[in-house]
Amino acid sequence: MLTEDGKHLYVSYDEYHNLIEKLALKIHLSGWQFDTILCLARGGMRPGDILSRIFDKPLAIMSTSSYRAEAGTVHGHLDIARYITTPKGEIAGRVLLVDDLADSGHTLRAVESTLKQHYSPITELRTAVIWTKGVSVFKPDYSVDYLPTNPWIHQPFEGYDSLRPEALLEKWKV
Repeated sequence: MLTEDGKHLYVSYDEYHNLIEKLALKIHLSGWQFDTILCLARGGMRPGDILSRIFDKPLAIMSTSSYRAEAGTVHGHLDIARYITTPKGEIAGRVLLVDDLADSGHTLRAVESTLKQHYSPITELRTAVIWTKGVSVFKPDYSVDYLPTNPWIHQPFEGYDSLRPEALLEKWKV
């Protein structure tokens, strides 16, 4: 649900999963065949996992980190992992790069550039996200929702960002 001022988008688990299914349909209806899904950790892990199951394709993982300060609202230096975890040895062929959103677009642009420069076995690379913000400098190949007002997206699992084991002990009275 988008707030009236357009500054916040609140997404339930059901909405989140429905959006991933819509993303899967967009990819499927494009007719593009791919060999591997490469998700960006952490945001792309949930969509990547679901897409991997729907398309019955191996899931590779690349870690990136760009949100650092003030509960993830202030951009910091972008870190891109040197290695990709994949069940198939080396990532190769046609690869679908998955993240949750194209926010500023800087992460997707940098990862795409890194993959093209350092992973020559990748013959074709396309990108898929749930949301693309109006301020994004990167246009993904597949996206479900375009957000021209650039809201902060409150994903259903963000409560875990501040949950610590001590609070779980209290909650579950273990």
